[in-house]
Amino acid sequence: MKTAPAKVVRAWTMYDWANSVYNLVITSTIFPAYYDSMTGDGNTTTADQVSFLGRSFYNTSLYNYTLSFAFLIVALMSPLLSSIADFRGTKKRFLRFFMTMGSIACSSLFFYGKDNLGLGIAATVLACIGYWSSIVFYNSYLPEIAAPEDRDRISARGFSMGYIGSVLLQLISLVLVMKNDMFGITVGRASQISFLMVGIWWFGFGSNALTKLPASVPSGSNGVMNNMFTNGYRELGKVWNELKHMQVLKSFLGSYFFYNMGVQTVMLAAPLYASSELAIPQANLIISILLIQLIAIPGALLIARLSGKFGNIPTIIICVVIWIFLCYLGYTTPTGSVMGFYILAALVGFVMGGIQALSRSTYAKLMPVTRDTASYFSFFDVSEKIGIVIGLFLFGYLTEVTGSQRMSVLFCMSFFIIGLIMLIVTLKRMKHETLHS
Repeated sequence: MKTAPAKVVRAWTMYDWANSVYNLVITSTIFPAYYDSMTGDGNTTTADQVSFLGRSFYNTSLYNYTLSFAFLIVALMSPLLSSIADFRGTKKRFLRFFMTMGSIACSSLFFYGKDNLGLGIAATVLACIGYWSSIVFYNSYLPEIAAPEDRDRISARGFSMGYIGSVLLQLISLVLVMKNDMFGITVGRASQISFLMVGIWWFGFGSNALTKLPASVPSGSNGVMNNMFTNGYRELGKVWNELKHMQVLKSFLGSYFFYNMGVQTVMLAAPLYASSELAIPQANLIISILLIQLIAIPGALLIARLSGKFGNIPTIIICVVIWIFLCYLGYTTPTGSVMGFYILAALVGFVMGGIQALSRSTYAKLMPVTRDTASYFSFFDVSEKIGIVIGLFLFGYLTEVTGSQRMSVLFCMSFFIIGLIMLIVTLKRMKHETLHS
């Protein structure tokens, strides 16, 4: 196949530009700090308790449980939805639906305050579902618009565009929050305006990108689609049976499950860990996240080049080893050490985007030639989401058991170690297949 025209590739990368503001503003900077202020007492030396659904939680644990629940819903829905999208050629329609859901949920956080925790939790769940469900269909476009030899480069370009777009809106939000007096508003109101801007940005740029993406070709016939739900799972079962005979792809998915569990858990839990456990001021937290985003741009491109020289799996192995070191560094960073957190953020930024982009393109390369791309990427997506569910739940649970998030950070090392072992197994299987081909 040939890579799609430049305007199609540009549109695909521009959706990353549109939706990445959710990841930066909502999950990484402004909202976690705002949530902590709405549910905490302002005393960083004591654990903050919050009441929800008749039970008392650590506020950080409730946040982790909320995201874990949202990811569980995504994991349960995505195989069905992606199979239907392939069967009927409606992946663009699903992408638009979840983009709209997520952007509206982000905008609704404008109304979240101390007296309506339920709204904040509900909007957090819906925004998370909207973002990650749309990513299923977004990722599945990659093998349709890019030739195998171009997938690493285009995948990295998508992540880079996402980082650039999200940083631009983050800078606007930073001015609102840090210079709120200039606008005659409180820090809380500035944060709420930032949430509203995320929804508008995501929907506006996302809608424009979708107009240029091609319509999918149905892999099935509507005439034989007697039961949409049954056929959806039947298609999923067919892909599972095919995967049983692909040892390298199975091994890679197993390794991805564990090391990405660590990556996503650390990334999602880090903002509250920084503010509540390390007592990093909001201004410094925002600066550190911006540092991560800026370093992630050249990091993703450099790691893509390394993969071209050493191969995808060896490069991912290097990234995982760095992540193991980062978990230990995060565990030992002293409370209140802003410079230590900056160093940690810089290292995270270097490997964060690279390992995600390379994992996505590696999977696309290992996939067989098929029109059921969304169904295959649903396995990739489910592996990611179930890992996040387990990772975030364990992170929150260990925090409640030990009374500290530090042990949870240390425990994340085990995810990366297991993933590293399985990556080595994958590499050996690839070499074995090469020798016998």
